[in-house]
Amino acid sequence: MAESVLVRCPACGQEHRYTAPTFPCACGAPLAPPVLVGGMPVEVLHRSWDDSWVRLRCPDCGRADHWPQPEFDCACGALVRLPVNGESGLTAEDAGALPPRPGSAPVPAGQAPPPPTDRPPFRPVTIRTARDALTAAAQYLKWLGFAGVRLAGDRSANGIDLRGDRLVAQVDPTTLPTPLRDVECLWLNCAHEDATGAFFSLAGYAHNARLRADQLRVPLFVMDLTGTPQPVNDAADDLIRRGPALNP
Repeated sequence: MAESVLVRCPACGQEHRYTAPTFPCACGAPLAPPVLVGGMPVEVLHRSWDDSWVRLRCPDCGRADHWPQPEFDCACGALVRLPVNGESGLTAEDAGALPPRPGSAPVPAGQAPPPPTDRPPFRPVTIRTARDALTAAAQYLKWLGFAGVRLAGDRSANGIDLRGDRLVAQVDPTTLPTPLRDVECLWLNCAHEDATGAFFSLAGYAHNARLRADQLRVPLFVMDLTGTPQPVNDAADDLIRRGPALNP
């Protein structure tokens, strides 16, 4: 697998062990963006699609393509982006000897993988548009075992983007951290409809939104551009373990 590096959050100074996720090239070779050792991490305040991709060359087939820029969410609420070595720094040894299982979800450093289940491997949906973010979240909820997951229609009435059987979910595809009000809005909808809730965000969450979600037991997920949601809090971990069996 890719080499683990020690990085410091530019917002709070906390140190993290980070391992870049490994993805298969079109030729089947495993590739991981080579994080620049000693490089300066930056806090992402205004996310853009162009800045979220890095161009790398496969050392096996020579194919040059765009891959997700290495990023992680710090516990302080900051979204941190890491610099990479570029095309010349990518080697087969850096990426690991074996390709990952097709459709498997990479697990960021510092997060334990979910416990074994009888679910098949999750197959993510690459996110390039806001509509893709909705599709990725819907597919993930279906993978967790929720039935009847669909677009909610006009979200202006209550902010809900996705509905399922006793399920409501919101998806924030914007380039700013999700604010406190949106998390509280989802919780109110869950209480009103006696439903399980889940929130998905591309840019992470404001610090007070994270704290409030922990108090209210609202499951929070972040999604990178590969379309693979990752749990942010304990409520999200519980939802992964128990799926539709989780009581709101």
